[in-house]
Amino acid sequence: MAYNNKNMKEINGFNLALIRFVLRWIVCSLGLWIAVGLIGADKINYGSHVSSAIEAGFILALVNILIKPLVVILSLPAILLSLGLFMILVNGFMVFLVSKLYTPLHVTNFFVAILAGLIIGLVNYLVTAIIEER
Repeated sequence: MAYNNKNMKEINGFNLALIRFVLRWIVCSLGLWIAVGLIGADKINYGSHVSSAIEAGFILALVNILIKPLVVILSLPAILLSLGLFMILVNGFMVFLVSKLYTPLHVTNFFVAILAGLIIGLVNYLVTAIIEER
């Protein structure tokens, strides 16, 4: 099969999407790890295995790609009325949803999920700012 410019663009586009997903996965896992350290293992934990944090980060990345856009569209009036502050609740809901889908990730209540979502969002912002600066 001969590769022309169109095929290479499709392959490069797929590679770029895959790299972005893996980066999002790493950032979600790192954010969960930092959230457990800051909030405390008695309120949010993923067990004692690093692999559980990586798996929870993977599921969180999938939820953020597949479900979060729909939730954002449905809650757009609340987001606009709160000048974007409602996104903190949306991020917390995503963490809480992941804790229900992936049982090794245990979150005691919705308020803890909101704090974890805030921390993960800040980590995401910092990593994105560092990467885009280079």
